[in-house]
Amino acid sequence: MSPEMELRGARVRYGPLEALHGLDLPVPAGTVTVLTGRNGAGRSTALRALAGTVRLDGGRVLWRGEDVTGLPPHERALRGLCLVPDRGAVYEGLTVAENLALAGPDAPPPYPALVPLLSRTAGTLSGGERRMLAVSRALLRPARVVLVDEPSLGMAPPVAARTYALLAALAVRDGAAVVLAEQRVPAGLPPGTLLHELRRGSRVFSGEAAERREA
Repeated sequence: MSPEMELRGARVRYGPLEALHGLDLPVPAGTVTVLTGRNGAGRSTALRALAGTVRLDGGRVLWRGEDVTGLPPHERALRGLCLVPDRGAVYEGLTVAENLALAGPDAPPPYPALVPLLSRTAGTLSGGERRMLAVSRALLRPARVVLVDEPSLGMAPPVAARTYALLAALAVRDGAAVVLAEQRVPAGLPPGTLLHELRRGSRVFSGEAAERREA
C-alpha cells in the first residue's frame, strides 16, 4: 500500500522542546489513519507537519513520492489537503451559512442540526455546534488528504457517531487519505483502520486498530 503522503524522519521543535523525534508516518489513500497518545505525544504536531503549518527542523514531507517539505500550506490546500485543527477552525464573525459556503457553495449542511442555525454567527454557537461546523469543511470540500484534530470534541454521542461515519465514507467511498488525531481509538471506524500510537514524538505502536483493541 503506497502512501498518499508521509513524514520521513520528521523533527519539529518548539523552542528548546522537540515535539517530533524523527517521526516516520505513512498516510495511505482510501484509509482512515488514527494517531493516538496523551497530550504532548505529538499528534497535533504531526498533522500540522503534514499540512505545512509548522516548519520541520529535520526530515521531509512527501506527497506521492514528491518532496513537498518547502511547499506552503495554501499550496498544499490547493493540491487537495484539508486541515481541521482542534481550535480556531471556524470564522466566528461569519454566519453558519457563510462558513459553509466557503467550503461548498450550495451544498446542504452534513449535519441536520446546523440547518436552524444557518443565520447565526459562528461565534455564538456552543462548542459542539462549532465542531460540527468545523468538520463540515472537510466533508463538503473534495480533498485527497483530510486531517482532523479531535473530530468529536464537545459533541453529543449520536453526533460523534455520525461524524465518524461521515469521515469514514471520505476514505472508503471517495478514496481520500483521512487522518484523525485522538486520545483513544473511537468506535465505529471501518475495518482496516490504521493506528499509530505516539509517545513523546515517536511511534510506539503501528498496526490495525482492531489489533490494538484485542491486545
